[in-house]
Amino acid sequence: MKPFVVTKKNSSDAPLYIQLYRHIRSEILTGGLSAGEKLPSLRSLAAETGVSVTTAEQAYSQLLTEGYLVSRPQSGYYVAEIPGAIAGSGSGNEAAFDFDSYTFETTPYLYDLSAFDFQKWKKCTSRVFNEYANLLLFESDVQGEAPLRFEISKYVYQSRGVSARPDQIVIGAGTQQLTAHLCRILRRMGIDHVCTEDPGYLPIQQIFRDNGFGIGLIPVTGEGIRVDKLPVNISSAVYVSPANQFPTGSVMPVANRYRLLEWARENDSIILEDDYDSELRYFGKPIPALQGLDRDGRVVYLGSFSSTLFPAIRISYMVLPPAMAEHFAAIKSDYTQTCSKTEQLTLALFMEDGYYYTNIRRLRSLYAQKLHVATAALARYGAGFIEPMDTKSGLNIILRVASHRTAEELAAAAARLGIHAAPMRETSSVRDTKKRHLIFYYSQIPLDQLDASVEALAEAWR
Repeated sequence: MKPFVVTKKNSSDAPLYIQLYRHIRSEILTGGLSAGEKLPSLRSLAAETGVSVTTAEQAYSQLLTEGYLVSRPQSGYYVAEIPGAIAGSGSGNEAAFDFDSYTFETTPYLYDLSAFDFQKWKKCTSRVFNEYANLLLFESDVQGEAPLRFEISKYVYQSRGVSARPDQIVIGAGTQQLTAHLCRILRRMGIDHVCTEDPGYLPIQQIFRDNGFGIGLIPVTGEGIRVDKLPVNISSAVYVSPANQFPTGSVMPVANRYRLLEWARENDSIILEDDYDSELRYFGKPIPALQGLDRDGRVVYLGSFSSTLFPAIRISYMVLPPAMAEHFAAIKSDYTQTCSKTEQLTLALFMEDGYYYTNIRRLRSLYAQKLHVATAALARYGAGFIEPMDTKSGLNIILRVASHRTAEELAAAAARLGIHAAPMRETSSVRDTKKRHLIFYYSQIPLDQLDASVEALAEAWR
């Protein structure tokens, strides 16, 4: 075994027994000590390394606990047989993580801090710690914190025409987690087939597929999903975003909404309405939710705060019809809440104090300005080869780019400029051998940098 060298003790160094433990473990993993080899006694090890017998005993004890050593009565300590422990497998003795030298700048893209008032959020978080700290000593409600469910029920009725009691609302850490709950509920209802929009939100398709559901891809037109292509005489679910279809931006007119509701009623089926950023409509009033037209308990309404607060918040919710809410009540004890209780309570106060409504109004004004600047700049700098395909709402627009390069290559060129332009999966409705389709997130770029950013993007893509 190599000589053990004690590291000078300072605030960043591990205790001596940990240093000794790591040294011996490294010798075992790299072949310095062989399986079955006897180690020095505690007193001999202490004398050889210059540490106390207690420190040597603590190191051996940790190695015994983790299975690197075995102890034989009246004989001593021996290296255990560890399959796969080979030379060069790593010592585990790497330097501790150095926060002082680490940069937490993990995104290559431009960002706009003016899009959210973090001071008001901080104020509400402080209230949680100062006034409701006792609530944080207990686990969160599986269904979501009651104050937040109450605030959401008020908000969705006032802003979207969604009728929902707090006991119909389920809160989760993102739409994808809520979809996992929906998979369980739909199974209990005897539904094992789900239709999704094409093109549409791919992660949702994958979640249903991973849970064993049959998937049907239904084409999307300028009026939303093709209702006439949905299956008949079979109980199914269909995942739609009628207010602002992702990624095309199409809006489902009221006649198609009633056709979709009629399909669900006649085929004993369920509609999953994703209303992910309907509040961010910049021309006219937001389109009322499909759920508000439902009289038969066929619509599950899905909403998220990621677009209207900030993406890292990861708080989403769903409004279940009464019968489906009963199914969730029957299974919820098997699961735990993965959404931060602190953030749920902060958001409840943020909504109660009116800050959320103020923020929505600010975002609509700010993003409307950004959309105007972005489309004007695209017309000026990208004329002839960049074509915006949707310019009414949301956080992004689809760009159709005439280029010999792939969409992935164009996205990489945009990223080098700090611009987020994600490649769009080619489907039958957007396929064009001479054009590339990308989702351009203009909302992330500060307003005063937007024109210059579009100019640089056009030059990089030209």
